[in-house]
Amino acid sequence: MTVTIVLVLLVLLLITGLPVALAMGVSGAAGLYMFGGWPILQGILKTTPLSTANNYEIITIPMFILMAEFIIISGVANDLFRAATVWVGRLRGGVAMATALAGAGFGAISGSSTAAAATLASTSIPAMLKEGYEPKLAGGVVAISGTLAMLIPPSIALILYGIIADIPVSALLVGGVLPGIMVTATIMLTIAFLVWRDPSAAPMGQAYSFAEKFRSLKRIGPVLILFFAVTGTIYSGIATPTEAAGIGAFCALLIAAWERKLTASNSWRALRSAAQTTCMILFIILGAHVFGYFFTLTRVTNDLANWVGALETSRWVILAVILLGYLMLGFFMDQIAILILTVPVVLPLIYQLGFDPVWFGVLIVVTAEVGMVTPPMGMNVFVVARYTRRPLGELFQGVMPHVWAHLIVIALLAAFPGIVLWLPSTMQ
Repeated sequence: MTVTIVLVLLVLLLITGLPVALAMGVSGAAGLYMFGGWPILQGILKTTPLSTANNYEIITIPMFILMAEFIIISGVANDLFRAATVWVGRLRGGVAMATALAGAGFGAISGSSTAAAATLASTSIPAMLKEGYEPKLAGGVVAISGTLAMLIPPSIALILYGIIADIPVSALLVGGVLPGIMVTATIMLTIAFLVWRDPSAAPMGQAYSFAEKFRSLKRIGPVLILFFAVTGTIYSGIATPTEAAGIGAFCALLIAAWERKLTASNSWRALRSAAQTTCMILFIILGAHVFGYFFTLTRVTNDLANWVGALETSRWVILAVILLGYLMLGFFMDQIAILILTVPVVLPLIYQLGFDPVWFGVLIVVTAEVGMVTPPMGMNVFVVARYTRRPLGELFQGVMPHVWAHLIVIALLAAFPGIVLWLPSTMQ
């Protein structure tokens, strides 16, 4: 009965618009008080803030966020889009495909999907509209391409999953590389299909000579430097994820300085934005820990795992139900909050069903990508709408073909775990 009351309270608080961190903290505190009274609640509230922040791997989060802020300052994202346009812009829908490539490149140097969507919205959508692209096609491509930052390392979502699940963050980040390439190719193939079905949605682009193509490659040098400074050092075993995050932030600082964009005001804005985002994430983790203690004391997780283990049905059916639940949660909640709230509950089931936790982590992050662009929440779509002032309905309509394509990718990743697990298995 206590568990039901707490869950209903959590839902009501979320519906009223209370921040996720406060909703989880308040409902969890109420449950702890009903379960053990003031002594238990007081003890947990005294120790949880320190235990939340006192985690060495948490340093990875502010460093990667700061790296993304310096990259935004440097203007490298704009160069990525222009270089990709030179290579694939000649094709029908080529500028949209260049947006997907730029999104993948930006994802390789930033763990923030909203930052990626905002940056792409301000650069690629004006270019596509100027060339005569259908607005819903342009907006949908930008919204879905921004989600690649959730998957391609460095990924804040995968780092959080690793911290919560207590599994190697390095394996998760490396495991996201091949699925990230796969999702990027899927976005480009979806664009090709859409413009094949309706050629009027996108014109043929400008052709460029080989000399111009190779000259454009020098502008993606900073991206390659950052990618190898972060993912390369993690894969080779030279640095831990935390150390690689520090290296990446320092390299991004040097790139911004090289581009002569590192002014005092820009530096202050980057530091402040990184601090605000980090505090928000830590606050969510704090609220989730309070809520998680309630689940632990009431043995909800163990009882649920035992109940699922006793079911006489295929483990793949159970996995499908879990993924469907993640899709539905993504309609209404922020993906970081979903991970923090659900992983402690779901992961014991995954272990009991015999699935690999690294594979499952990448799988649910790809599933969370869909939640970033589906109504009514669709955070990336709201970001694109704010920057472009296009109607939300138009943007959601434009992104739906990519949602269906993503569901096919999720099915393939679920059916063939080796896509995720092969690269981590070769790490030193």
